[in-house]
Amino acid sequence: MTVTPASSRSVRRIESRSVSEQVTNEIRRSILAGDLAPGQSLSLRRLAEQLDVSFIPVRDALRVLEAEGLVMNPPGRSASVAPLDLEEFHAIYRVRRLLEPDLARRSVPLLEDAEFGRLYQAAAEFGGTERSMDDIYDDHRAFHLALLAPAASAWDIRLLTMNDRATERYVRIGFGLLDPNPAEHDRRREAHQLLVEEFRKRDPEIAARALNEHLAHNEDLAHDALSGAAPG
Repeated sequence: MTVTPASSRSVRRIESRSVSEQVTNEIRRSILAGDLAPGQSLSLRRLAEQLDVSFIPVRDALRVLEAEGLVMNPPGRSASVAPLDLEEFHAIYRVRRLLEPDLARRSVPLLEDAEFGRLYQAAAEFGGTERSMDDIYDDHRAFHLALLAPAASAWDIRLLTMNDRATERYVRIGFGLLDPNPAEHDRRREAHQLLVEEFRKRDPEIAARALNEHLAHNEDLAHDALSGAAPG
């Protein structure tokens, strides 16, 4: 009986997994950015040709993205990008508005003075007219996490991360639709700098109220932008 050396088996598994992960990441990025539009059919052959890979990693990627809710892949039918669901979007924001203002109350006394200055400057950078929502998304996510992190447990961080992943496509697409308006870039900067100033007052209730109002306003803006791109 011939036994394949363990080192060879390991190399093949890592290589295969690496290709599948790269394909998954690229298709996910395209869906989150709206390059693959909600409801768009996904041809296995076309995706494999575009990515210059075999069918296998594409098929694996679609299974992963189906589990994440980004792809619909019913048996016997072509896969497609999951449509935008405004009811799901509002449900996600309901969870955010339950969790994040409460964390804000507890975080305000723990934030360092220097952190307010850093976050105020980070908010200023959201206003660059050359920076799209895709450009600032990771910085925006880090900004909100930094406001809450001092009071967040490992479980809180896990919930925030799960919620952020669920929100990401709606935020990228919804606010991306607003990018062409220069006034929107000023609004982003001013809204986030105002949030820092409210937190800087170190009053737990003021911080909680400011964050709740910030989330509610963003929910309304995104809803209005997405209404033309989602059913119902």
